[in-house]
Amino acid sequence: MNINFFKYQANGNDFVLIDHTKKPIEDIDNEVIAKLCDRRFGIGADGLMFITSHQQYDFEMLYFNSDGNLGSMCGNGGRCIVAFAKHLGLINRETNFLAVDGPHYARISETGNWVDLQMIDVDSITQDGHAYVLNTGSPHYVTLQNQVKDINVFNEGRKIRYNHIYNDKGINVNFAEEKDDHLFVRTYERGVEDETFACGTGVTAVALAMAKHKNLNGHIKTALKVLGGDVQVEFDYNQNQFTNVFLCGPANLVYQGQIKL
Repeated sequence: MNINFFKYQANGNDFVLIDHTKKPIEDIDNEVIAKLCDRRFGIGADGLMFITSHQQYDFEMLYFNSDGNLGSMCGNGGRCIVAFAKHLGLINRETNFLAVDGPHYARISETGNWVDLQMIDVDSITQDGHAYVLNTGSPHYVTLQNQVKDINVFNEGRKIRYNHIYNDKGINVNFAEEKDDHLFVRTYERGVEDETFACGTGVTAVALAMAKHKNLNGHIKTALKVLGGDVQVEFDYNQNQFTNVFLCGPANLVYQGQIKL
């Protein structure tokens, strides 16, 4: 069997996308998904997404981690699937689509390679020692550190990700450092079980956590740098709730092809 696929990336966070709008998805094989995401024996990606039809929305996003398991919300994946939907002619410059954490609005540039994706509102941030814990569509642990470039993100992130406090599902772990005009972030992602070049829900979590940490309020724009480049998060914060949260950054088609299973 041959599968047609598209490869997209957002700040180096890369995904396999498959158009499944013409027929319903049945009997998803998680082992096949893991194989497609394998960088030696498959296409290679941090995750895989199906774009499907939905009666009430422009489309539905179904996201799987590279281990083959159904994932929670992926912000960079969300930006990529919006660019993919535009490529397929399903949307023009704006869209409302459905993901695992609910409806999302997004707007896309005319060229189709810059996406502003609205994330869920957040009304709860807790602390674990000096770290912040919150859910931006996926659960995140945010720790502010010095010299983040020197941290062994795999080893240190894995310890926190598998800590019994965060139950058997675990948590994504972000190491953030405040620079003069931006935040530098590195992330260990569960499901990938390694550091990724970028994590959309992760940088969103970092931006919100920093606003709480610095006791900010009002409309806030935060510039962030990840291993895969620059991204921006903007939102409104009234000391109780984060609303109008947008993850803004590039999303680009890398290539398309066909793979035989």
